[in-house]
Amino acid sequence: MYILSIDTSNQSLGVAIMKNDIVIGEVITNIAKNHSVRLMPAIDELMKEVNITPEQLEKIVVAKGPGSYTGVRIGLTTAKTLAWALNIPVVGVSSLEALAYQGRFSQALVCPFFDARRGLVFTGVYQWKEGKLSLVREETNMLMEDLLQSFLEQNQEVLFLSPDIDKHAENIKGKLGDLAIIPENTFQIANPSHLALASTNYEADHTHSLTPNYLRLAEAEANWLKSQKETK
Repeated sequence: MYILSIDTSNQSLGVAIMKNDIVIGEVITNIAKNHSVRLMPAIDELMKEVNITPEQLEKIVVAKGPGSYTGVRIGLTTAKTLAWALNIPVVGVSSLEALAYQGRFSQALVCPFFDARRGLVFTGVYQWKEGKLSLVREETNMLMEDLLQSFLEQNQEVLFLSPDIDKHAENIKGKLGDLAIIPENTFQIANPSHLALASTNYEADHTHSLTPNYLRLAEAEANWLKSQKETK
């Protein structure tokens, strides 16, 4: 089975093609450029490199967020359009879950997160047991301070994974001390091939009803709802 996986949910852009459980090609860039312009050329070039045609694809996997509102929409729109055109299944996978796959050799709790500004983070808590990843605490949008306090009270080692680790590393270490595990010199952005691996745990989504997992309203939408309440 050939699987195409796509991740544009954050700054990095990732595209991978897997044959069964083997990665046969992968492209990852971590630069602040327009995903809408670069995604389809990246897919096209990768397919040429691994010498397959779109008709050979049997499933598409896409990161459905949380992350950048625009980035998530670009990935989902592209994945759903391709799945519809090729009449193949599409599976949406949490961007945080894909990132948690980098902690698969750790016995500690795994806390992937993305910075959400104003002291907030998108995060969830996972743990690897007997080679399987399980969700320990539901994904949410919360204050980093509250997250760290909860870990301090739990008194367990926690592995932190994030492309935004530099923004929070000092605070994490200062709050949790030896309970915090922060890998050094690691490539802490989600790997698109991990999306494909995670997708084996999920049934295919309905192509037209697959929606983003933002974890919070966009600021414009939140402001609009607030204004509607005030006018009533």
